[in-house]
Formats: sequence, structure tokens, C-alpha cells
Amino acid sequence: MKRLCIILIAVASICPAERLTMEQMVERGIARYPSVRVAQAEVRQAAAGIQLARTAYLPKVDAVAGINRATRNNTFGLLLPSQIISPISGPVLGTNALGSAWGSTVGLLATWEPIDFGLRAANVAVAEAARKHAGTGIARAQLGGAALIAESALTWLAAAQTAIVAQAGIDRASELERITTALVKAELRPGAELSLAQAEAAAARMQLVRTKQAAEEAKAALSALLGDSNIELAEGKLLSLPARDTEETPPMEQNPDVTAIDAAVAESEAKLHALDRAYFPRIAVQAISYARGSGAMPDGRLLGGVNGLGPNIQNWGVGFTVTFPLMELPSIRARKAAEAARLDAEKARREQLLVDLTIQRDKALAAYRSALELAKLTPALIASAKTEVAQIRARYQAGLGTALEVADAQRRLTQAEIDDSLARLGIWRARLAVYLAVGDLTPFLREVSH
Repeated sequence: MKRLCIILIAVASICPAERLTMEQMVERGIARYPSVRVAQAEVRQAAAGIQLARTAYLPKVDAVAGINRATRNNTFGLLLPSQIISPISGPVLGTNALGSAWGSTVGLLATWEPIDFGLRAANVAVAEAARKHAGTGIARAQLGGAALIAESALTWLAAAQTAIVAQAGIDRASELERITTALVKAELRPGAELSLAQAEAAAARMQLVRTKQAAEEAKAALSALLGDSNIELAEGKLLSLPARDTEETPPMEQNPDVTAIDAAVAESEAKLHALDRAYFPRIAVQAISYARGSGAMPDGRLLGGVNGLGPNIQNWGVGFTVTFPLMELPSIRARKAAEAARLDAEKARREQLLVDLTIQRDKALAAYRSALELAKLTPALIASAKTEVAQIRARYQAGLGTALEVADAQRRLTQAEIDDSLARLGIWRARLAVYLAVGDLTPFLREVSH
């Protein structure tokens, strides 16, 4: 066990934690983010749908070959279409014999539609619109992953900064405990003040434990997103005030959620156009060539042996057919009505999304301005708290104050330092929310990392 610990310590010293900027963390996390891979697979699937739609332009060629051993009894009369009763050709012999003969078939049928009144092109357009719609999923997944990683990094940094301040609080509480111990031993202070100083030091240590736990939890979440626990965050400009304002933001239309709805609208319009072409006639040019063989003769004789196994009578034909979906009009109208309703819903959803994003951006801007004002006030608050601590501690050492006054002043200083670090991070968190509403985190990531 001791040797294992030595090995682990040696490995840790050989492989120090890798320091990454927030931009580098986002790039690494996006590369392995599962939702992005799902969206990429959906794009490949939609692209295959385009190729499938384009195959409708190709001629269709069917081939058939078969061998059978069957009787040749035929009867006169009409028979409704059925998949059970096999068709039979030849004269009616009036027999009901069970003798059988070989039969064989081989043939090719080629069908091609030279005119489709734009139906195939409309179906290709639908497939292309579906691919564009699927493509917007990549941007949405990347934005969601980038926002999650950036939020986790800010949470980690906030917890780490709070832990640093908490450690400074411990140092001040320990100093108060040391001073009080000396004064109590000199019988210049009652023992109750020593108990108070010890309780204050214990409370500071408890606060440090809680802040370290929050930092470890935030780091664990970020490590899971990046797939690497041996990392550290390079703060960059995150602990300073921004150099520029964010009042001017790009329009909401570039947000991936908006572009996804735009793609859905385009896809729905393409489907409506395809439905408009669905009630046109289908014109097909057909060419057929086939051969048959039979061991049964028209006069009723059955040829023995292998007669009929090889096709020996052939035919060919060329022509065209026109098909028209006479009774499909009600169905097409119903499908068009459903698609038109979906189109209206997507347009309304787009309007609502723009309203929601605008509200989200304006709230983030308000939070940003408030955090900026707070960050400008906290340095003065810290300076005042430090002065207060120094004065009250001097009065306490001179026997003019109490340990409780010193403890209260030190707690106010610790809280002021925490508020200062969180106020600066609050600025960047609000700034992140602004760019998240816009739908592009690139300017934010470059600003904090360079």
C-alpha cells in the first residue's frame, strides 16, 4: 500500500494538471458532446434521404425467372383478382386430370417516367429541406454544450474563489484565537472570549469545507463533460472587469433555435409544394421482353422428360401507360390542410421564440448592468472592512473592545471579499447569458480567454 501511494504521488508530479482556457474547454467538450454526435448522425441520415429522393429519376428495371411443375387444367369464366389462385394461359380443354408438366419463365420489364410535372423535383426539395432542418440541430447542440461547459467552468471558478476567501477567513480567525489565548493566559481577558474565538475559528473551517466541497462538485461535473479530470481552468480575464460593454448585440434571428424553426418552415413549404404536384397524372414508358417454356401442348398432350424447363417462346413489347389518382384528391386535400396548419404553428412558434429570447436578453443585460455596478462598489466595501478590522483588533488588544466585535468585523470582511469575487464573476455570467440569448458564444469565449 505504501509503495502504491509513492507511485501515485510520483505520477501526479510527472503529470501536472493541464491548464485550459474556457475557449479550449468548450472546444474539447463539444468534440465529444453526445448531443452533437446525435445531430451529426441525423444530418447524415437526412443527406441519405436526398440521395434516395434522387433515385426516382432513374428507370426501374424488374427481372423475373421461375420454374414450376403444374397441371394444365383450364376453365372458362371470369375470376376476381386474387393472390391465392394462380393465373393460367391456354385453351379450355374441359379436362380435370392430375397430370403435370414443366413450365419456365424469364423476363425483364423496364419502366421510366419522362414526365412527372415536377413531382420528383418537389420530393428532392423536401429531402433537401429536411437535411437543412437536421443541420440546425448541430448548431443547437453545440450551443447547448458550450453553454453547459461555460456555466460549469464559471461555477467551478466561483467555488474556488470562495474557498480562497474562506482560507483567508480561517487565517484571520486563527490569528484572533492566538491573540485571545495569549490575553486569557495573561488574565487580561475572561475565558469566555477564548471559547468565542475558538468557535469562530471552527466556523471558518466549516465554511472552508463547504466551499471546497462545492468546488470539487463543480470540477467533477466539468471533468465529466470534458472526459478528463486532470485539468485546471486558466482564469484569463474572468477575475477582472470587462474591457467593453455588451449593450449592442446581434439580432435574435441568428439564434440556432430561430434558424431551426426557419428550416422547419421551409421544409413545410416544400411539402406543400410537393402535395400540389401529387394530383397530376403519372406517365411511364415501358419496355418488356420475356420468354416462356411449357411441357403442355394446346391439344392436351403432355411432353415428358425435361420439356418446358427451358423457355422457348418469347415476346417483347414497348408502350406507355398513364395513371391518374382519381380518388386521391380528398386525401391530398386533408394532407395539405394538416401541413398548412403545421406551417402556421411553426410561424407562430417563431414569433413567440423571438419574444422569449428578447426577454431573456434584456433580463441578462439588466443583470449585467447590476453586476457591473456591484463590482464597482465592492472594492470600497473591502477597504472599509479591512480598516474596521484593523481598528477593532487594535482596540481589542488595548483592552477597549471585545472578541465578539473583532469576530463580527472579520466576518463582514470575509463576506465583502466573497461578494467582490462573486460580483466580478456575476458580470461574466450575465454576459454569457446575453450571448446565449443571441445564440453565439464565440465573442464571449474569445474575450475571456485572450
